[in-house]
Amino acid sequence: MANLVDDVAATAAEHPDATAVGYRGATWSYEEFWGETGRLAKALDDHGVDADGRVALYLPNLPQYVTGFHATLRAGGVVVPMNPQYKAREIGHLLADSGATVVITLAALAPMVAEVQDETDVEHVVAVGAEDADALHDIATPYAEFLASADGELDVVDRADDDLACQPYTSGTTGTPKGVMLTHHNLAWNARATGDLMPGGFEADDKMLGVLPLFHIYGMTVTMLGTLFAGAAYYPMPEWDAQAAADLVASEDLTIVHGVPAMYNDLVNQPNAEEFDLSSVRFANSGGSSLPIEVMRRFEELYDVDLFEGYGLTETSPVTHANRPDARRPGSIGRPIPGVESMVVDGNFDEVPPVERGPVEEGTDLDDVTGELVVSGPNVMKGYYGLPEANEGAFTEREGTRWFHTGDVAYRDEDDFYYVVDREKHMIVTGGYNVYPREVEELLFEHEAIADAAVVGIPDERRGETVKAFVVPVPDADVTPDEIREYCLTNLAEYKHPREVAFVEELPRTTTGKVQKFELRGSSE
Repeated sequence: MANLVDDVAATAAEHPDATAVGYRGATWSYEEFWGETGRLAKALDDHGVDADGRVALYLPNLPQYVTGFHATLRAGGVVVPMNPQYKAREIGHLLADSGATVVITLAALAPMVAEVQDETDVEHVVAVGAEDADALHDIATPYAEFLASADGELDVVDRADDDLACQPYTSGTTGTPKGVMLTHHNLAWNARATGDLMPGGFEADDKMLGVLPLFHIYGMTVTMLGTLFAGAAYYPMPEWDAQAAADLVASEDLTIVHGVPAMYNDLVNQPNAEEFDLSSVRFANSGGSSLPIEVMRRFEELYDVDLFEGYGLTETSPVTHANRPDARRPGSIGRPIPGVESMVVDGNFDEVPPVERGPVEEGTDLDDVTGELVVSGPNVMKGYYGLPEANEGAFTEREGTRWFHTGDVAYRDEDDFYYVVDREKHMIVTGGYNVYPREVEELLFEHEAIADAAVVGIPDERRGETVKAFVVPVPDADVTPDEIREYCLTNLAEYKHPREVAFVEELPRTTTGKVQKFELRGSSE
């Protein structure tokens, strides 16, 4: 296989006038987009970025991110995505660890890079949105000036299947972030495979809502790469706003929506949710974390659009499992996508037998049917960058197959649908019993007075841990913590019900919508 951006080059040659990117009323054709990519690739090459050279993208979802990503690969380099919400200390580790020599960032974020630059290999900082170029020149080069420095366009540099294309970093909520080595083949294979899951696959006249952060693997592969591989149009949004997203879908007749559960929950809980026009959407998908069944039900009821759930990780490029129109089961992450192998194993790496049909009935002892989810396939990373011990623990070789340990507790049924119960690290052990927070959270989401909820374990002298629920009430809801506790006690085994319930205005979440449970636990200490 050649460089994964060759597919975009082919689209630009065959359909030069088709829209590649749309942003705030402006559009860029494939010819325009590919031309700017070539000039930026030449500028990067002129500034020392060659095969395997690292370029950090420290940007929100902007057209320049899309161009910067493809230009880096076109030059033979490796993209290092960075969360634009990160501060100097956080990006310092990513830059130093990756060895990035160029950073493309917002002008407002350039001082963050300058603060840590002496501790890294960064030689050039390129700033997008620089209003005062003279003031910026001490620490960065304005994007337009950097682009204009190129003499012509750079041809696509050939790469091999196993060459690195991207090195995203895991969230690091429980330790130092690890660089995930993803190859051209990893990303290209997954982008094509996930596109094929939709009815009829990606179509050239599709329009993608690009609200998932591009520094995150879900937004990068499934939305951006999948769209441009197909010759469709990508509409980036720099930040999540339910009203703005709904307005963009309606005004541009967007056809495909990918989001995380928190986004869908936010949509259905808007005061004017019934007024949103999503009639142009032909496919909607949720990933990134477990989708509460109640959120799925409310979304489908409001907009008459099926909402499918999938599953994946940064280390798997990302998608490994998905529901699809011809194979869907609410509450399940779906079946393994074609080409991916999957098992649920116990501590001895023996396969756990499937249940007859999922989801299992209320009261089933999950410890009897669950194990760790492990996967194998062409989308699984090469490994963690510079961390041989972490790689040793992340993989198990068995009969010629290299299995990746996801760290998720799951079970499967005889129809090969998989169900993720929770992260191993989130499981609560109270009085010798295992409690999986997701089970309690699903129940909380069914309560009409609850808009959002998360469950964690907190220290308890008698039980070791006990269950605590953090609840965001619906505005003007007439409900008390005691009533929530009683509701859970009525519907769950006594040891599972939250002994503490805290009402909060919002839950702490990452940019990708995952609840930061370590913060919730910390607030209870």
